[in-house]
Amino acid sequence: MRIDMLGPFSAAIAGVPIAPSARKPRRILALLALHAGQAVPVSAVVDEVWGAAAAPKAHITVQTYVLQLRNCIGQALKDPRAARDVLVTRPGSYALLAGEGTVDVHAYDRLCAQGQSAFETGDAAAAAARFREALALWKGRALDGVQDGPALGLEAMRLEQSRTDVLERCLTAELRLGAGERLLPELSALVEEHPHHEALHGLLMTALDRSGRLTGALTVYETVRARLDERFGLLPSPALQRLGQEMRERAERVPHQA
Repeated sequence: MRIDMLGPFSAAIAGVPIAPSARKPRRILALLALHAGQAVPVSAVVDEVWGAAAAPKAHITVQTYVLQLRNCIGQALKDPRAARDVLVTRPGSYALLAGEGTVDVHAYDRLCAQGQSAFETGDAAAAAARFREALALWKGRALDGVQDGPALGLEAMRLEQSRTDVLERCLTAELRLGAGERLLPELSALVEEHPHHEALHGLLMTALDRSGRLTGALTVYETVRARLDERFGLLPSPALQRLGQEMRERAERVPHQA
């Protein structure tokens, strides 16, 4: 089984799709996949699919949707009875026994944890490698194609924020390894995509500076400073201000540096 959530949602067994096109059973499959290997209470499924609008007998409808999902799994396995060993019923709950390494989100979280551990111990090479592996799992917007409820909506938000944070740490690690010039195109594109993201602007400034383009780094600082003032009426963070001031002082001492 393979389940992808870091982009268009898909689920397949031996290449045979098992994700239904109908919105509600599709959402249930996504919720069970997110918690693969764990029991998900029927009440949590009802909350995700209907919320406060749930009918008194919504749990019966959940049973119907689970049967539909088992039919899809059984067809992919070419054994309808085996589907009950994959999507199992437990007291007051259901669990999807997808197997180790099946869900891309779980692989992503493991790689991020490994990268963060290496980052915190100062192993920039290992951190950058694990972070790049994690980022390579992304194929688009998280849980694209799933109409999310409260739990899936929060998970999509967490994943999107994590993606930005991991990318920032990855680029920081790679800058520590001396990859300033190589990272310029990627960083330039990122600050265009995130025009108010101060940390990314700081990384671009550092990459430009280390590539001998101090004037260009200061231009980036003035650009983000103006954007923050125009959009939010705010100054850059103290850290970004310190970086800009330090670069400005160096530029004044070495005015010929481009």
